[in-house]
Amino acid sequence: MIVLWRITERCNFACGFCAYDRRLKRPRAEVSEADALRLGAVVAAHGRASGQRVMISWLGGEPLLWPPLFAVSEALRADGLAISLTTNGSLLHLPEVQEKLLATVDELTISVDAGQGLHDRLRGFGGAWRRCREGVSALRRARASRGGGPRLRANVVLMRSTLPEFETLCTDLAAWGIDEITFNQLGGRDRPEFFPAERLTPEDIAALRSCVDRLKGPLAERGVRLCAAPRYLDRLDAAAADDPWPVDECGMGQDFLFIDEAGRIAPCSFSTMEYGAPIADVRAADDLDRLPAQFRAAKKKAPCAACADCPSTQVSAKFGT
Repeated sequence: MIVLWRITERCNFACGFCAYDRRLKRPRAEVSEADALRLGAVVAAHGRASGQRVMISWLGGEPLLWPPLFAVSEALRADGLAISLTTNGSLLHLPEVQEKLLATVDELTISVDAGQGLHDRLRGFGGAWRRCREGVSALRRARASRGGGPRLRANVVLMRSTLPEFETLCTDLAAWGIDEITFNQLGGRDRPEFFPAERLTPEDIAALRSCVDRLKGPLAERGVRLCAAPRYLDRLDAAAADDPWPVDECGMGQDFLFIDEAGRIAPCSFSTMEYGAPIADVRAADDLDRLPAQFRAAKKKAPCAACADCPSTQVSAKFGT
C-alpha cells in the first residue's frame, strides 16, 4: 500500500505551473507532527495486521521545508513503514540533508524537468539543476560506499518547452546515478493561465513515443528504468486530444490513499472534497479497512467529476514499463 501525504504547502520555488509557487499570496497549511505520528502509527499497525508492505510518501509543497520531517520519518520507519518523499532538490546539495535522507528514506524522487538553463528558469530558482545533480551524485556515492540507501528516482514534467530536451535529460540523469525515470504531462488544473502555451499536443505525444522507444534499451543497459507503459502513453494521448478517460473502478482505498494538509484522507488527491474523511476518524487499523466501502458509498451518492476523466497517474500505470 502507498499512502501519499501532502504535509506542507510551503515551497521555495517559483514554478509558473504549480499551485505552491512561492510568489502566490495564499495560506500555507501544514500537518502537525502529532497528527503525522498518530496516524502513521495506525497505518503501521494496519500493515502488520494485513501483512502488507506500506510506504508513506511525503509530498508538498516542498517536504524538506517541514520542520519535523526527519524525526517523524525516523519514528515511522522504526515502526515498520517504508518512507518516500518527493523534493524539488533545492536542499540536496547540503551534506547534513544527505545524511538524514540516507538514514531515514527508502525512496527519493527528485523533480527535474529539463537541462540546466531551462529547468532553472521554469523553477524560478538559480542553481536548482546544479543542486539536484550534486545531491543525487553524492547520495549515489554514499549509497555505494555504505552498501545501502534510498532508491533514486527523477520525475519530469513534460511540456512543450521541455519535451525537446527530454532525451538529453534522461542521458544526464543516468550519468548522475538515477535509478528510475518517470514523467508527468503538464496539467492545467493548478495554474490554468500557464497551461495553453505549454500543453502537449497529440503530435507531441507521438514524438514522445518514438523518444521512449529509443531510450528504453540504452537506459536499461546503464541500469536505469524508464517508466513508460503503453497504457500510460495512451492516457497522455487522450489528455492531449481532450478525450475523456473515465475510470469506473480504481480499487478505491485498497492499495493507495491520499492525505492532504487539511487532514482529509481520500482515494486520490482529486477526490478529497467529495470522498475525503477526517483523519481524526481513523483511530485504529480497522478504520482503514472500512475506508474502501465508505469511499464507494460516497461515490455512489455523489460521483466526483474527476472520475469521468481520471487524472490520477498511478491508475493509468505511470510506474509500469
